Amino acid sequence: MGIGHVAPNPMVGAVLVHGDRVIGEGYHRLFGGPHAEVECLDSVREEDRHLIPDSRMYVSLEPCSHHGKTPPCAERILREGIREVHVACRDPFPQVDGRGIDRLRAAGVKVEEGTLAEQAMELNRRFFTCQLRGRPYVVLKWAESADGMMAGPNKTRMAISGPFANRLVHRWRTEEQAILVGAGTAVIDDPLLTSRIPGGRNPLRIVLSPNLNIHDELSMFSQDAETVVINSLLEDERFGVTLLRLDDSGDVLADTLKRLDGMNVQSVLVEGGRITLESFLDSGVWDECRRIQSLALRIPGGYPAPSAPRGTPVETLYLESDRIDFFRNPASISAYRKPD
Repeated sequence: MGIGHVAPNPMVGAVLVHGDRVIGEGYHRLFGGPHAEVECLDSVREEDRHLIPDSRMYVSLEPCSHHGKTPPCAERILREGIREVHVACRDPFPQVDGRGIDRLRAAGVKVEEGTLAEQAMELNRRFFTCQLRGRPYVVLKWAESADGMMAGPNKTRMAISGPFANRLVHRWRTEEQAILVGAGTAVIDDPLLTSRIPGGRNPLRIVLSPNLNIHDELSMFSQDAETVVINSLLEDERFGVTLLRLDDSGDVLADTLKRLDGMNVQSVLVEGGRITLESFLDSGVWDECRRIQSLALRIPGGYPAPSAPRGTPVETLYLESDRIDFFRNPASISAYRKPD
């Protein structure tokens, strides 16, 4: 429930159970706001508060033990007298990473690790990737026709997916911290790259333009959301946007993700175009791929879409005449565990 609102923090939920009855529950709602454990304890009704010391807390990530934007959750657990805590998985953030669990155990609290660990790591795959790999979680997305085209002849922009798939895409934009396109897509399609869901949060807009071959009248230079242009020439503020200069390593994608990680960008949705998408696919630096395919539309002589990753999709969703295939990069699984 905290997706799109708590990054770069992880999504965390907590439940307090007395016997076989849930007496409190909560989740981290907003970056800078109370953590899940605090929300959970504050939700306990007054008539149930005397049950707290005899209750078990279940939390999807290790309670923090340091002062950040909020006080340490481990200390709140101790003050409430809770004697048993079940933790799904440890927090890889260096200022936590076992310290919260150690603090609880040192105070005599029984701590069980590994409860629903796989589900918890899946929930926070963005956070774990960012912490353990030093780069944002990368989601690739494109729409293509039934015959594998993503645009009309001469790259003419065309509506390919239907209204339900389009609405889903706008929800995806609210779930990731940033959205990225290449310079060609920025100039030819001139997208706004915002979320049109009422109340939806707009992602940080990223244009990958090594040679700065863009102009200052692009729609994505509007004030609807913040925009960053990644390039090889300038570090500056122009057109009301931020220009970030790449390192001179020659690896544009690695340098781009490094700069985004330095900005605490936890995840990025890559929407195109074909060259940019294929660069991520060919490099293997991606975690999820979402291909929307119209089953009704064909575009003779159109501009080809990238080839989807090999293997069977982990999930397929049908929305009217659109089919959405979800792929996972098998190599990204190792991001959930620290290297030996």
